[in-house]
Amino acid sequence: MKQTVLITGGTGMVGKALTRALVKKGYKVIILTRNVRGKEQQEQVQYAAWDVSKQQMDRHALQEADYIIHLAGAGVVEKKWTAAYKKEIQDSRTESSRLIIDSLKNNSGSYRNKVKAVISASAIGWYGADTEPVKPFTENDAADNSFLGHTCKLWEESIEPVTTMGKRLVKFRIGIVLSNEGGALVEFKKPLRFGVAGILGNGKQMVSWIHIDDLCNLFIAGIENESLSGSYNAVAPNPVSNKALTLTLAKAMKGKFYIPMPVPAFVLKIMMGQRSIEVLKSTTVSSKKIQDAGFAFGFKNIEAALQDLSAATGQR
Repeated sequence: MKQTVLITGGTGMVGKALTRALVKKGYKVIILTRNVRGKEQQEQVQYAAWDVSKQQMDRHALQEADYIIHLAGAGVVEKKWTAAYKKEIQDSRTESSRLIIDSLKNNSGSYRNKVKAVISASAIGWYGADTEPVKPFTENDAADNSFLGHTCKLWEESIEPVTTMGKRLVKFRIGIVLSNEGGALVEFKKPLRFGVAGILGNGKQMVSWIHIDDLCNLFIAGIENESLSGSYNAVAPNPVSNKALTLTLAKAMKGKFYIPMPVPAFVLKIMMGQRSIEVLKSTTVSSKKIQDAGFAFGFKNIEAALQDLSAATGQR
């Protein structure tokens, strides 16, 4: 019998890739969306309505679910960090968690659910900047006293009540996701179309990254490995500097035909405002806990990850 996974945020970059990975493994997927109209309902991928602002969710979809994967949340770097957008970033995460919690609590009669576990996204924004000497951040480190640190803390706390219902909770603190379908890698590629490798700031800041395929497999491990519980860093074992990432990507795409060009920190601050703090911040994050739990990364090194992603698009 097929098991069913209910996904919030399923129409985003990670959600789309994860849906494909789940279907490939034989799961049925139900994606919660604000607008069901026009969505093609298939045997293995279906859509159901929810509205976080009204705190409403399709109860039938919840009844069908064996697992919930919670990805929903407004993009962190897409828009300028105004006070209003900062509130949206936080509320979109905590209020969606509240809807999940309240829906699961109403677990009687015709509303009874069979959800075994909730696998929730979080982010390495939980951590602050590296200090000297560099000691990789682990899951035991406290949340940073910054906007993103506080946001991640609220995010994780908002989904925590599922543990009081006897349901297993796994939280993945996700690093920079490398994918051809969006996110940071697409931005890194833009100047390379013109043969320019844009190195951000001094390029020394460490980037804790993960290949999209490994991230999808981590979420599936969160479902299938019942020993997983609590917080885990979703980052590859070998973080790299921004300069190394950029030059490795340039080599994968252009061979020798590119020009390294630093983008000064002050320019990034003018262009991005407060968001520039994150792209200039060095954050070295450990993957030891999830590896010790038995997870094997398919892409441990940036060279293999970028070669794979470049090959997938037919780029040199």
